[in-house]
Amino acid sequence: MNFEKYMLRAISLADTYKYTAKPNPVVGALLVKDDLIISEGAHERFGGNHAEVNAIALANKKLGSAFNSFTELTLICTLEPCNHSGKTGPCSQAIIDSGIKKVIIGSKDPNPKVAGQGIEKLLQNGIDVETGLCEELVRKQNKFFFFKHEKKRPYLTIKIAASADWKSHNIDGESIWITSKESRQDVQIVRAQYDAILTGGNTVKNDNPRMNARVDFELNQPKKILLSNKDNLNKLENNFFKDADVQILKERDIKKIIEGFRESDVCSILIEAGPKLVNAFLSSNLVDELIIYQSNNILGSNGVAWFTEDNAVENFGFKLESSYKIMTDTKNTYKNVKR
Repeated sequence: MNFEKYMLRAISLADTYKYTAKPNPVVGALLVKDDLIISEGAHERFGGNHAEVNAIALANKKLGSAFNSFTELTLICTLEPCNHSGKTGPCSQAIIDSGIKKVIIGSKDPNPKVAGQGIEKLLQNGIDVETGLCEELVRKQNKFFFFKHEKKRPYLTIKIAASADWKSHNIDGESIWITSKESRQDVQIVRAQYDAILTGGNTVKNDNPRMNARVDFELNQPKKILLSNKDNLNKLENNFFKDADVQILKERDIKKIIEGFRESDVCSILIEAGPKLVNAFLSSNLVDELIIYQSNNILGSNGVAWFTEDNAVENFGFKLESSYKIMTDTKNTYKNVKR
């Protein structure tokens, strides 16, 4: 049987819930008999049933009509079934209890709470297990999740908006829009992909930003992280504090700040801040990705520069990965190639 087409279907199904499952990985599962899909399931939202459990539950409704026994079925799942109890019970035990005898897995789970234990439990109970089908696609689909558990820290992305002459804002501190409305709408989609958004006290005080993802689809809003030793921020009036709990950190050492998220469920952080904090993160050599929205406007001598040297982006170790136009702006995405 060609299991690849079913794995591709499971990957596509999982992607439907990428904004509601986070910070968990997205997972899809299918139960098939011969060349027929009996049921499908996905991990639809954080804290909800996992994909395998949903697929088994749906198949149970067809037991006696579409098939006579779960031993007739093959389970295809994008990620290794869990073997621990968290917000839900272990999927490995649900598979064993159902009577399924063959499981095809896209990728092993890098989470140390799983990390091969789910596969081992299935094998110990006489279930035939195959792994590695479309593995690179599964890893790419859950790149933040895999990065977090393999690198032991969240994936870090900096997002900035720059004028044509690489300025951030006016010297007088006046808040101005540098890029177009369309670019700012694109930023909302970017924000929606991350588990947390980090900024600094000066940005919160001067710009009064909401820094949430204002989109027209369901999602788990990113957590908010504020780096500030300021005690005079008005939490009642400032937009940053209005729609989410804010984690306030007074630590100034960038490496210690990121190390503090090692055991958290935050797999990705989007950094939106002013030049001082942005350059501090870039200098730490911990930033993995840099997104720059650049307009064709010029601020001139009245603007504050993002960087103090020419070719700063390249000198920090970043290489252009993609570039495209958004109205009159350009969105450039760079990846860190030094590490």
